[in-house]
Amino acid sequence: MHSRDLHDGWTIHAHGAEVPDAVADAEIPVTVPGTSHTALLDAGLIPDPYIGTHELDVAWMHRADWRFTTTFDEAGAAADERVDLVFAGIDTVATVSLGGRELGRTANMHRSYRFDVRDLADGGAHDLVVDVRSALSYGEAERDRLGARPAAYPHPLNMVRKMACSFGWDWGPDLQTAGLWRPVHVERWRVARLASVRPLVGIRLDGVPYVRVHVDVERSGLTDAGPLTIRAAVAGAAREVTIPADASTAVVEIAAPEAELWWPVGHGEQPLYELDVELVDGEVRDTWQRRIGFRTVDVDETPDEHGTPWTLRVNGTPIFVKGANWIPDDHLLTRITRERLERRIDQALGANLNLLRVWGGGIYESRDFYELCDERGVLVWQDFLLACAAYPEEEPLAGELEAEARENVARLTPHPSLVVWNGGNENVWGFLDWGWRAELDGATWGYGYATELLPRVVAELDPTRPYSWNSPSSPGFALDERHPNDPDHGTHHQWEVWNRLDYTHYASEIPRFCSEFGFQGPPAWATLERAVRPADGVWSTEDAAFLLHQKAADGNAKLDAGLAPHLGVPEDFADWHWATQLNQARAVAFAIEHYRSWWPRTAGAIVWQLNDCWPVTSWAAVDSDERVKPLWFALRHAFADRLVRVVERDGVPVVALVNDTAAPWSGAARATRETFAGEVLAEEAFDVVVAPRSVALVPLPTALRTPLDAAAEAVVVRFGDERTVHLFVEDVDAALDPASISAEVTPVEGGYRVEVRARSLTRDVALLVDRLDPAASVDDALVTLPAGESVTFHVRTAVALDSAALTSAPVLRTANDVVGAALGRSGSALV
Repeated sequence: MHSRDLHDGWTIHAHGAEVPDAVADAEIPVTVPGTSHTALLDAGLIPDPYIGTHELDVAWMHRADWRFTTTFDEAGAAADERVDLVFAGIDTVATVSLGGRELGRTANMHRSYRFDVRDLADGGAHDLVVDVRSALSYGEAERDRLGARPAAYPHPLNMVRKMACSFGWDWGPDLQTAGLWRPVHVERWRVARLASVRPLVGIRLDGVPYVRVHVDVERSGLTDAGPLTIRAAVAGAAREVTIPADASTAVVEIAAPEAELWWPVGHGEQPLYELDVELVDGEVRDTWQRRIGFRTVDVDETPDEHGTPWTLRVNGTPIFVKGANWIPDDHLLTRITRERLERRIDQALGANLNLLRVWGGGIYESRDFYELCDERGVLVWQDFLLACAAYPEEEPLAGELEAEARENVARLTPHPSLVVWNGGNENVWGFLDWGWRAELDGATWGYGYATELLPRVVAELDPTRPYSWNSPSSPGFALDERHPNDPDHGTHHQWEVWNRLDYTHYASEIPRFCSEFGFQGPPAWATLERAVRPADGVWSTEDAAFLLHQKAADGNAKLDAGLAPHLGVPEDFADWHWATQLNQARAVAFAIEHYRSWWPRTAGAIVWQLNDCWPVTSWAAVDSDERVKPLWFALRHAFADRLVRVVERDGVPVVALVNDTAAPWSGAARATRETFAGEVLAEEAFDVVVAPRSVALVPLPTALRTPLDAAAEAVVVRFGDERTVHLFVEDVDAALDPASISAEVTPVEGGYRVEVRARSLTRDVALLVDRLDPAASVDDALVTLPAGESVTFHVRTAVALDSAALTSAPVLRTANDVVGAALGRSGSALV
């Protein structure tokens, strides 16, 4: 097998009624992999759609058609040699031609295409042309042909197998890219090739790891079929089998007694072993290599007194899932690099996450993504790509979905990080609760995909991993019998909080597993400055650019409604920015701490969302410029291996001590009720032993939970290195001093050390250092200080910062000062 990339010399030409003259008249170079948007951006023919209101300026591209052209110049093929032209990904509806001959048509972004072109490999130069049609126009035509099916968004995203969020989402732009989004290459081969290799791992009853390597071969058809040999080797063990002349599949099983088990982060190590596969018929015809890990995975759905759990187990060990939903990390997919993914996954680890859910409105991610998760022990929940819509089950959509599912299930089997296949996002829930049933009036909508097609593909190709038919889903679900979003059964989405209810409502239910919940906040200040700065320089939530970068329905009003009961609603934009970021962090942390306090009844929490694909006010913890928001620090604290928080049981505050480590957590704890000024009014000491991977609940004595002045007292609990502070009232009703801290700055190598000391109780101290240097970062945030205590922050920066600016608003912020601003209290945050 010989392969070469076909990435050079491509040009793109736009045509269609709405194409601007400057673009229509141009033959534009395009880097492949690349799309219409990246080509025109590189050529300076369109403005950056991520900046200001430029998303609207490129809306004409939705209706444009595109011709991608290069020269195919391939030496002549030998009599027994196949020459294949392979497209790893075409976005989306296209006709591929070579030398004036149509090779085939495509209508699925999520699969690859292979064309036999040996008769055109003659040493001459031939035009290779890919004509890409407007996906929007195609989707509309399919909608007219099949009949409209409801969706959460107006474009016909459910009529074409294209990344759903390419048509816009409540956190993403509506750009509708087109092009060659994954590599193009030419493969030359003789006799046979490895068409698919699926390693499925397991553990024998005697504890020995093994792998069954399922191999599919394609024969060239140019030579007499003869027997083939498959050789496979891993972890010091090797085996080979023969494929008879009349067969095209084989299974090689290898026991690997020397291999160690692969574990998720926080539960053990992640050893990976090179699996080498060769296809031989006297000489090596093809090879395949991947790193695999040995582990088992299942989901415990055994009914109990509370309903039906959904508990992920790896190697038989129950795992509390500390997760985040994952969307494509850049809407312009071809700009995503392995290095960018590595930074993002390391940020997930830094926030103490152990799972990423690849959401169904995005893509099947690149090999880089899964390999990085394999190496770091980050579990992956993989959605099939169906989201928030009713999907027709007619052809060609049904066949395309099966083709993409088969290809991607096979492609991803080597990765130990992949632990769940999920049949789609909110499709069944939408059918039941969003008025779809009446609108559909008996038309197909995807129920067969979730309950028949996709589980059949998984059972056939990857029976080692569990399949969940949707998110949310209830095991044992049947239409009109058990609701798919029942919190007592299976997985649950909690969106009432963001849309209608105060975040304290999270505590009103005890889901078995919450696979979506979240709260919005704006991106970092430096990201706003770069991408959303108003034309007149006056920041306002009503500015056109700011509103365009807020895609949620009535999003800013929901932010204000969420702020009012907790922090108040400041009038100044800088204060509002900090307040909404802080409220986002607090809302999500409140949910996580509640869920974790109910382990093992609640077995996981997957926050919406880790990342952004462009600069936007959203639910993300990391914005599109790769800056962490305060939410990221809240995740790190709330998902820490050991956690102390005050929660409620039957309306009474208790101390929850969460120990998600393999060792017992024991020692003396101390709880006090004290004034904001630090006067201790009541005190209790108690010995605690928290077993491994468990939660202990300790009731607070009456003297500690009964304040004399609820607005000016707090409960402080200290246990080992952990501490929590619990107020009796919301911050907006508390007597928090807005001028409660002092700060001292010391230059150090690589930046600054900033020590902050509290004169009275100070809530959620943070340094928003990107306001001074867009490249600066800080090691911690959202630290609450009882009176007399201090914290030291380490600021990393390559530039000189003004100490006065570093230790005052709007850089040094607290909850105290934002409440003061909202209520009109006088005083600076710094004294």
